[in-house]
Amino acid sequence: MDARLRRVNKEIAGPEGTPYEGGQFEVDIVIPDSYPFQPVKMKFITKVYHPNVSSASGAICLDILKDAWSPVLTLKSTLISLQSLLCSPEPNDPQDAEVAKHYMTSRPSFEETARYWTRIYADGPQDQAKLAGEQDAVAIAGLEKAHVDRFENMGFSRDTVIDVLRRLNYRGKNVGTITDDQIVERLLSS
Repeated sequence: MDARLRRVNKEIAGPEGTPYEGGQFEVDIVIPDSYPFQPVKMKFITKVYHPNVSSASGAICLDILKDAWSPVLTLKSTLISLQSLLCSPEPNDPQDAEVAKHYMTSRPSFEETARYWTRIYADGPQDQAKLAGEQDAVAIAGLEKAHVDRFENMGFSRDTVIDVLRRLNYRGKNVGTITDDQIVERLLSS
């Protein structure tokens, strides 16, 4: 196989009815010499907020890219499976455990963050009002502004508050189970 054909980039559209709708996601595809008997290697170049995609590296957790690969699979069918993964996350088999926790504890907040990342990183729809720079960090972390503001008003730096709340997974149902004292203790030790 020609060396130029061993590595290709392909864009896939964010599926309709998902937080990724309207985004264009670039995927790096490496085709091994032993293809089709070995799976292709794929990773997102575009940042994606998804339980089965590493938000740091773009690595993808999809069974057909590993042990469920079959020589009858084509690049096209593999890309369709990847697009399908965007429609139906598998949080019980995550690539990014923190995003999976967010998905399972507060689906609306997860979807808001995924839509935000789609707008920012994947040229997604810009029809919603842009958030101010300080709010962007809150949205990227999948937190609620009111929660961050409350602890910032106690004198803690915004970045420290965001980091601590993100690490505690202070979202959704977890908000009711984590006390202010626990948060303040963590903030003081940061």
